[in-house]
Amino acid sequence: MEAPEDRALPPRVEAVLDDTVRAYWTARERQHVRDVYAGVRIKKFPEDLRMMEHLMWLSRSQVVVELGTHFGGSALWFRDRLRALAGYGRVPRDVRVVTLDLRQDKARAALLAADPSYEDGITLLEGDITDPETALRARAAFPEGARCLVVEDTLHTYGTTAAALRNFAPLVPVGGFFVVEDGIVDVPELRPPDMPGGVLPAVRDWLAGPDGADFRQRRDLERYGLTCHVGGWLERVRQGPA
Repeated sequence: MEAPEDRALPPRVEAVLDDTVRAYWTARERQHVRDVYAGVRIKKFPEDLRMMEHLMWLSRSQVVVELGTHFGGSALWFRDRLRALAGYGRVPRDVRVVTLDLRQDKARAALLAADPSYEDGITLLEGDITDPETALRARAAFPEGARCLVVEDTLHTYGTTAAALRNFAPLVPVGGFFVVEDGIVDVPELRPPDMPGGVLPAVRDWLAGPDGADFRQRRDLERYGLTCHVGGWLERVRQGPA
C-alpha cells in the first residue's frame, strides 16, 4: 500500500538488468515529467541538474536566466543551488534567477505556495524570447557585474531555439555556458510523441554562423549516461566584437 508521503514522489522506475538501455531511458523520461522540487513540478533529469550544478560552480554563475518557467520548480532549484554557491564563497551573496515565459500566473501561484518570499531570489518575467527587447529586460534584473548561465527550455522547435540563441547568448560571459535543453526531440529513437524537433539543426546552424563563432559544443559534458540535452551544452570560449 502506498504511504501518504509517497504521493509526493515521482513514480518508481526499476532498472531491469536484462532489459535494454533504451527501455530504461524511456521509463525515466516518463518519470521525469512527474517529478517535483519543494512540492513544485520540475520536469528535469537529476543527471542534467547535476551537470548544471557543476557548470554553475565552474563558471561562477551568480545569475541563472531560465527561458521557460512552467510551474517554477526549476527556478526554485536554481535559486537554491546559487545560494549554496554563495554559502561556499564561490559567488557574491546577491544571487538571482531570472525566469521568463509568456504567462506567469501558474508559476507565481506555485512559487508563492512553496515560498512566500520567493521574490528575494527569483524574478518572474513575462515576454516573448523571439523579441530582442526581452533579453534586455532580463539583463536589467542582474546584480551589477554578475556572471550568468542561460538555460533554454521553451518549445524545442527550430525557430524558438534559434531565437533564444540569437537573443540570449550575448548574456553569457567567457567561460560561461548556454544549455539548450531537450535535443532528444531530434533523436528518432528518443523523441517524445508530438514533438516536431528542430533543436539540433538550430544549434548546428547557429554554431556555424558568426553569432556562434565564440562558442563550442561540449558533447563531453554528457557524462552521466542519461541526458535530455543531447548536443545542447555550449560554452563561450572567447569574447567577440562588441
